[in-house]
Amino acid sequence: MKEISVKTPAKINFGLNVINKREDGYHNIETIFYPINLFDEISFRKSDKTNLSCSSNELITNDNLILKAVQLLEKNTGKYLNVEIELIKNIPVGAGLGGGSSDGAAALKALNNLFDLNLEKYALLDFALQLGSDVPFFIDPAPVYAISRGEIMRKINFRISYPLLIVNPGIHISTKWAFANIRQEKENQNLFEIVSKEYDFYKYKNIVKNSFEEKVFAEYPEIKSIKEIMYSEGALFSLMTGTGSTVYGIFSDLHSAQKTERLFNEKYFTFIQTAS
Repeated sequence: MKEISVKTPAKINFGLNVINKREDGYHNIETIFYPINLFDEISFRKSDKTNLSCSSNELITNDNLILKAVQLLEKNTGKYLNVEIELIKNIPVGAGLGGGSSDGAAALKALNNLFDLNLEKYALLDFALQLGSDVPFFIDPAPVYAISRGEIMRKINFRISYPLLIVNPGIHISTKWAFANIRQEKENQNLFEIVSKEYDFYKYKNIVKNSFEEKVFAEYPEIKSIKEIMYSEGALFSLMTGTGSTVYGIFSDLHSAQKTERLFNEKYFTFIQTAS
């Protein structure tokens, strides 16, 4: 095998509760990670040296998780993994959609296959966590309830069977800033208990929260406005994902989602995932 091409999904957080700060400097959280059909596209081809080309040149830095994945595997396998990488970036950057994390996880899996490293899933998960807290989710992306840093995951029978509208205003939210300013407050019910009951999305509106919204909305009222418009246009449920700045809305029908999208798509990045 000389080349592998993959599509790497984005995710949303259906609820995100920051519980407390850990002694190692990270935070304990609980969330539901939910993959969506918005993809980056990456090809990996064996070469005489490692090189990354990208549709967004600003992403070609040493902080890119694809390149970090190459370096991490080289360090731990003792092999040179010379590879030509081409990235088509479709997922907005710094948007709370996990695009960089998804790309990093895809690189771990692709390089494992391309170079016959024979790494088991548990090893890939360990390397993924070294790259970032939500990278392990993308090793096997499916709806999960996640705790600790987000790496302790339990697959759940949770589906969003309604049209889902994604709106990203292009505001880059620093994850470091968001966590530094978070007010840690454990919800009375955990998310696993909530989605295990027979609630509908309209009822989720008042009980499923994102701990980062209060501070982010105060700092960036434009993001708050997106959520308010979602609800004014009839969304069953709306929430900011991750540390922002993307907001998503769940609508009862495709017409409502498309009508709402038209309010945003001239100025912002938008995406609709239709009902599955």
